[in-house]
Amino acid sequence: MRIRQSLSVILPGLLLAACQPPATDDSADRGAMIGPEEGMVDPIDSPDVEGAIWSPTSEPGRLLYGKPGQTPLAALQCRTEDGVRTIEITRFVITDKDAKAIQVLIGNGHSERLPIEAVWNGRAWIWQATWPGTTSDLESLTGPREVEWTIPGAGSLILNPSPLPGRLIARCRGLSLPASMP
Repeated sequence: MRIRQSLSVILPGLLLAACQPPATDDSADRGAMIGPEEGMVDPIDSPDVEGAIWSPTSEPGRLLYGKPGQTPLAALQCRTEDGVRTIEITRFVITDKDAKAIQVLIGNGHSERLPIEAVWNGRAWIWQATWPGTTSDLESLTGPREVEWTIPGAGSLILNPSPLPGRLIARCRGLSLPASMP
C-alpha cells in the first residue's frame, strides 16, 4: 500500500519532467544575446480607443487607425510592386528584435489566427505582417462591426467599426465595389 502511495506521488512528476525538452545550445545562446541595454520589452495594456477612427492618408491605399491628432495605433495598406499587390497590417507597438507571434483578429463573424513578426521601421521594432492582395485571411476587417485584434504583449486593440478597411481590402483584391459603397 505504501509503495502504491509513493508511486502515485512520484509518477506524475516523472511523467511531467519527461514532457519537457532538454535545454540546447541554441536556447543558451538566445539568453546570452539579451544584455542590460537590450532587454525584453514589457507587455502593454490594451489602449483606450474611444474616439479612434480609420483615416485615409496622403499615401494612396493606406489607412491609419487612431485618435485624431494623436500617434496612430495601427495601419492597413495595399501595396503594388512589379504588378503584384500585397496587403500589409502594422501595429505601432515597440516589440523585441526578431519577435514572432500569432495575432488574432475576431470580428464580423470571423476569427483568424495569423503569423506576425517584428520589423525594423528605422526607429524601432514594431509588429507587421504582409499577405498577397488576394488573401481571404483578413475577412474580419471587411465587415461593418467592431474587430478585436490581439498580439501577445501588445494588448488587445479594438478596431471601431468603419467601412474603410473593407473598401481598401476589396480594391487591393482587384474587386469592383458595389455602387452603394462609394
